[in-house]
Amino acid sequence: MTSPLLQVHDVKTVFDIPVKGGFFWQKPATLKAVNGVSFILNAGETLGVVGESGCGKSTLARTIIGLVKAQSGSILFDGKELVNMDKKSLREARKDIQMIFQDPLASLNPRMTIGDIIAEPLRTYYPSMAKAEVESQVRAMMKKVGLLPNLVNRYPHEFSGGQCQRIGIARALILKPKLIICDEPVSALDVSIQAQVINLLKDVQQEMGLALIFIAHDLSVVKHISDRVLVMYLGNAVEVGTDKAVYSHPTHPYTEALMSAVPVPDPEVEHNKVIQLLPGDLPSPINPPSGCVFRTRCPIVSDECAQTKPTLQGSINHQVACLKRQPQT
Repeated sequence: MTSPLLQVHDVKTVFDIPVKGGFFWQKPATLKAVNGVSFILNAGETLGVVGESGCGKSTLARTIIGLVKAQSGSILFDGKELVNMDKKSLREARKDIQMIFQDPLASLNPRMTIGDIIAEPLRTYYPSMAKAEVESQVRAMMKKVGLLPNLVNRYPHEFSGGQCQRIGIARALILKPKLIICDEPVSALDVSIQAQVINLLKDVQQEMGLALIFIAHDLSVVKHISDRVLVMYLGNAVEVGTDKAVYSHPTHPYTEALMSAVPVPDPEVEHNKVIQLLPGDLPSPINPPSGCVFRTRCPIVSDECAQTKPTLQGSINHQVACLKRQPQT
């Protein structure tokens, strides 16, 4: 049996936040952006990461790729430990981990042509590669992602949002990585363009054997592309499992609430369904609730939930962090 491509175990990412209006000698507040998240990802698989804004999805992505430093835990990628890896080794490892960002236009340098933008990773990692070979690979990649190669000398502002995201995808693919982290890559696009970009990602994944981490708010989008799903709340993983297990049998109350808000393409069913509204607001990650972080909004909360922090329990196919519920076997 082959080992997973990516193994994330008990990763914690913490930021020090200065106290507003405080004295200079006061210690900064601690924000636990990612608080002990664990999961595995096999080669060729897609992990969907979902949750509200501020739950730590993007910080988790940036921690895996090394843009943000993890305070503790383990990130094992292709047999190599990334946490506390030296800069030279991490730079080399990043060749196999690329990222697609949320805002397609903001992630592209407006002063560079799209040919130079797509070619930049090649010139960084293969400085001795002949100019003709670089141009040939850039044009081939543009064609693969649905861009006309004769537009190679255009600038980002001359393209639509969907086309700019295709440029970002081409830049991420040009090094032929093993893992691509997609940080809400379709949230800024129209629905029809979202479908095109998702289908493009699925096609290149199948062709190149890529593993994907797909971050999104929209569970209906994640459902169409993911093999496994990770649900996050306030920096914690509350439910993780195969897409079939999580979507067919959502067990954590937070996952149930998210699922109830997913639109159903049946007018009668959509009209009659009951959306589970969560009371209150998302607590501050600087001062999270004791015990279960979801207890302040949970419909099945008990006194025990304030005392004990739940951990993920269940099988490899479905795990839930809840003191009151366990996944179906």
